[in-house]
Amino acid sequence: MARVFLAFAFAYFFSALLRAVTATLAPVFSVELGLGAGALGLLAGAYFLGFSALQLPLGSALDRFGPKRVLMVLLAVAVLGCAGFGAARDLPQLLAARFLIGMGVSACLMAPLTSYRRRFGPTAQLRANSWMLMTGSLGMLSSTLPVQWLLPVLGWRGLFIAIAGLLLLAIAAIAWFVPGDEPPAAPAAAPASGGYRDVFRHPAFVRMAPFGFFVYGGMVAMQSLWIGPWLTQVAGHTAAEAARGLFVVNLSMLVAFLCWGLCMPRLVRAGWDAERIIGVGWPLGIVCLAANLWLGPSAAAIAWSAWCVLTSVVSLSQPAVAQAFPASLAGRALSAFNLVIFLGVFAVQWGIGLLLDVLRGLGWSPLQSYRLAFGLFFAACLTSFLWHVWHRSRSTWDAGGARG
Repeated sequence: MARVFLAFAFAYFFSALLRAVTATLAPVFSVELGLGAGALGLLAGAYFLGFSALQLPLGSALDRFGPKRVLMVLLAVAVLGCAGFGAARDLPQLLAARFLIGMGVSACLMAPLTSYRRRFGPTAQLRANSWMLMTGSLGMLSSTLPVQWLLPVLGWRGLFIAIAGLLLLAIAAIAWFVPGDEPPAAPAAAPASGGYRDVFRHPAFVRMAPFGFFVYGGMVAMQSLWIGPWLTQVAGHTAAEAARGLFVVNLSMLVAFLCWGLCMPRLVRAGWDAERIIGVGWPLGIVCLAANLWLGPSAAAIAWSAWCVLTSVVSLSQPAVAQAFPASLAGRALSAFNLVIFLGVFAVQWGIGLLLDVLRGLGWSPLQSYRLAFGLFFAACLTSFLWHVWHRSRSTWDAGGARG
């Protein structure tokens, strides 16, 4: 089990690093390529667009062919994308390569979670999910100061070429350590009623989808892009100081996911399910976000670390959705919810960038621009949480009425 986890985690490490590295490289791209906020948001979001484009076919492929086969094939696509990004000469080429990278790493979390859903019990799934996300935080941590240190040695192009080589090593580790999948199932093996239509209409999916789009997707969007520019443009940090700040943010997330993995078995035994924990814990995050907007330039890395840690409870939404479905639909349920999350990441990253460009064009200061853009994000998060609470309460009432 440890070898299987480590092989999957090694691949997911680079998926998370590639996701977040644009926050550290944003100043380099702005100077070297002349990219504005909108272009930076689009470049960062192209990863998530490619990632999202593959989620629905990915779910069917995971259920039919198995997680090991699918992950190895897609990682080969990520290798080509990283090599292409390192060789790109203009924004369209960078966008195409980053889109390809997003497609290639799109199974780096879903394949392991599908495997865990088939092999592990509910408590072990929650722990494995948290520790996979901890590995992702380690990858995002490595996208900050370590990348900043490597830039003078490798340059950003050499960095992506090196990652392509390490992804080849990840493919070899999965081939060697992960047990083989079951023989591919025939397409007709899945009943007509067990497809994506039933996934999207399921009550657990309906109540969690807006939350996944705005809150979970927004947390990833902020962590992987917009906290960095806030630190430089609002808080007045240098690029090196911002990289150190992002290091603190991602280190905090790593510790948070480690703690979730350690605490979840105890919480489950005490009768707490994932949605109940989210309902109690997440409101602290929205209060912290409001405080950061009020603090403005004083909201430095520690303040954003606190917001990320308090918001990390939303990571439990993925196993909560998976456990609402039978194991035979695990791949489709996880991939459909992941699609919602990463469409949210793309929308929040690009939407904030476009709004910032418009507001700056109207003469607004960086502080005013960021406060309005992040304030709209705050409103969307709060609305999606209220949707979740209302639907969960209605489900409870309906269940109580049915028992009565």
